Amino acid sequence: MFLSIFDVFKIGIGPSSSHTMGPMTAANRFLDELKADIWPRARSARPAAIIASLHGSLAYTGIGHGSGRAVILGLCGQNPRGIDPDAMDAMIAEVEASGMVNPPGHPPYRFRPVRDLIFDKKVPLPGHPNGLQFTAFDEDGQLLLRRIYYSVGGGFVVSDAELEALKDASPAQADVPYPFANARDMLDMAARSGLSIAAMKRANEEVTRSRQALNAGIDEIWSTMSACIDRGLLQDGVMPGGLNVKRRARSIFLQLDAQWQRNELTPLMANDWLSLYAMAVNEENAGGGRVVTAPTNGAAGVIPAVMRYFLKFDATANQNAVRDYLLTAAAIGGIIKHNASISGAEVGCQGEVGSASAMAAAGLCAIMGGTPFQIENAAEIALEHHLGMTCDPVAGLVQIPCIERNAFGAVKAVTAASLAMKGDGTHAVPLDACVETMRQTGMDMSERYKETSLAGLAVNVVAC
Repeated sequence: MFLSIFDVFKIGIGPSSSHTMGPMTAANRFLDELKADIWPRARSARPAAIIASLHGSLAYTGIGHGSGRAVILGLCGQNPRGIDPDAMDAMIAEVEASGMVNPPGHPPYRFRPVRDLIFDKKVPLPGHPNGLQFTAFDEDGQLLLRRIYYSVGGGFVVSDAELEALKDASPAQADVPYPFANARDMLDMAARSGLSIAAMKRANEEVTRSRQALNAGIDEIWSTMSACIDRGLLQDGVMPGGLNVKRRARSIFLQLDAQWQRNELTPLMANDWLSLYAMAVNEENAGGGRVVTAPTNGAAGVIPAVMRYFLKFDATANQNAVRDYLLTAAAIGGIIKHNASISGAEVGCQGEVGSASAMAAAGLCAIMGGTPFQIENAAEIALEHHLGMTCDPVAGLVQIPCIERNAFGAVKAVTAASLAMKGDGTHAVPLDACVETMRQTGMDMSERYKETSLAGLAVNVVAC
């Protein structure tokens, strides 16, 4: 099993990797299939109109997550990595006014969002809670092409055929030197090789790219994460969506920075900065800014916050530490995704903030000098204390409780790393058992608590 660091950490836009980046990517894929021109139809038939429908969790919370906007932008040919967040409103307004999308390299297609973008809460698609269906018609309204895609978390998108193939396929041995599929294998390989988890992950990555390219890619990931923190610290005002939630990161930053400038140390200072960094990222995410899936947008603040906190409070920290931190975190994230899920719509927020906290704890433990066994212990501690966490965003927006939840995930990550470093790596619950428990818990969890906004805070806060 091998999942690249660049699959775990994707540069994109907020507010959701599964509900914003995924639908945009699915729309891109549908355009690619239209353009490929290899699907059966009459020779004279030409696509002239498109209809898109969102199902399951995408239908229930798609408006709050910007899923419909993402579909429109995707059908305009925009992708999550390259889109300019400041240009999105104008592009959407043009489509709404004209009833047409004009993706580069394609003829214009009729697409009237009011009629042709459907949030279907009645008919879930069978493969995954986050389902999308795209249909193309000719000028006479004859069906030409229909495709189903699933946004399975972290910005990953698969077609219905690909999803079935994944279910039926036997696990393939990755063509990398250290193809660990679980934590047990990871620890065994580390013991045999004498390498750190980051070094094994690096060796796997360098099968397909040079060391220079790998370092440049990791540095770009961190630069984007760090820039997201910086922008979040400077913004104020009310976040979009109708809940009238005010940004708090800037006001907290001004208070903490004033204390810092006065050398006024307080018992909670380190914890305050840690929480601030996480909230800054997720306020940016809620506002539709540029973020990095870590491993999702809803949990995007935890991993950057812990690294930025370490850089601020440890004078020895450097860029190599950042790289090892992210490589280690990606290794743990790959294990969790392979054996359970990082999708809030599939297993609740334990799969999002819980996974992010485990990844950050492992990365922090690694750069503090932890052994592979201590790193695995740190990840397990952090994940264990997120088990059962529901995903119940108020009004379907990635704001309440998501922003503060990232702060607490970061705090738990630092605590887990600290506890693990105080021990020798021996512990009662293996990370693999914890990951399997998360998977089982997610399967048992009511759909009402898995990113549908049908229960929990999503109902009780509105009711108040």
